[in-house]
Amino acid sequence: MMDVKEILADAIGKGASDVHINVGMSPIVRKNTELIVLDFPVVTSMDASEMVMSMVGPERFQKFEELRDLDFSTMLDDGHRFRVNTHYQRDTIGISFRVIPNEVPSIDDLHLPDIVKDLTDLPRGLVLVTGHTGSGKSTSLASMIGVINSKYKKRIITLEDPVEYALENDMSMIEQREIGFDCPEFASGLRHVLRQDPDVIMVGEMRDLETTSSTITAAETGHLVFSTLHTVNAPQTIERIVDIYPSTQQSQIRTMLANTLQAVISQTLFRRVDEPGMVPCTEILLCTSAVRNCIRENRIYEIPNIIETSRRLGMQTMDHSIFQMYSKSFIDREEAIIRSTNPGKMEKIIATLKTGQPVGAV
Repeated sequence: MMDVKEILADAIGKGASDVHINVGMSPIVRKNTELIVLDFPVVTSMDASEMVMSMVGPERFQKFEELRDLDFSTMLDDGHRFRVNTHYQRDTIGISFRVIPNEVPSIDDLHLPDIVKDLTDLPRGLVLVTGHTGSGKSTSLASMIGVINSKYKKRIITLEDPVEYALENDMSMIEQREIGFDCPEFASGLRHVLRQDPDVIMVGEMRDLETTSSTITAAETGHLVFSTLHTVNAPQTIERIVDIYPSTQQSQIRTMLANTLQAVISQTLFRRVDEPGMVPCTEILLCTSAVRNCIRENRIYEIPNIIETSRRLGMQTMDHSIFQMYSKSFIDREEAIIRSTNPGKMEKIIATLKTGQPVGAV
């Protein structure tokens, strides 16, 4: 039998961020965006089944065989943790692991803007961290919860699928509930969380109407709520939330969202060129009165211009963040240009670093 723990330990030793197991191939890891084949035998169907069984036990394995997908977390004897998804593809089992660092990185270590730290001082409202899969949303959320935990005596309850970072009590009291293990689903967990005396609630993902509605209600009732969405910028985030609702309720949800939303942090990861690792670039939207009016009156198209002209308040566009990371020599010039929203303008502005001639703000 192929030992999954040996594979994961080898991946940790190589500094990988992800591990992928597929039948008919040797295990593969991702390190700094590149895929590397590990020196292990080809995985058989029996190997894959036994790996999953060893991690989840017979009861959850049966559930996996029924649903054909299962999310959970696992841990090595040395304390290294992994977020895991196991699934079927071409009628064989595939397993994907995401390495979770043992230490929750600080906001400073992540090179997130200072305003992100300020958001942890909010007494109530909804703060969303958005981005595509693998953009570091969970890490940013954990770092924000870590700031609250180190500063305030609060009761923090998280609903996660699965639990990723193991958060230790410091100033605060923390409960972490895993979906499918401690409670059946996000919506049911949220229905009961308001009876558990929370000050801060972290919802791993607003993935459906019931979860979204319950999350916004929790923010409306005076709690500070953090959550995530798979959207790439603030306007798309607001539109996605509104579109989840039936058309007859969309006017009402715009009003609710305008009253509760405090900020949207949209991020994506870039490979660092100064040292091994990744660094996030972020768009920051803060809900000023002008933004709230745009949400309420369905003028979402005006929000990018508000972000552009409100840098003094702590807002920033994604392109501004990309330029800042490039100017600090964190990221590659070509990648900075290609992945910006306006490559031609970004190329001209980057050129000003050499010529010293101003071209215009990012």
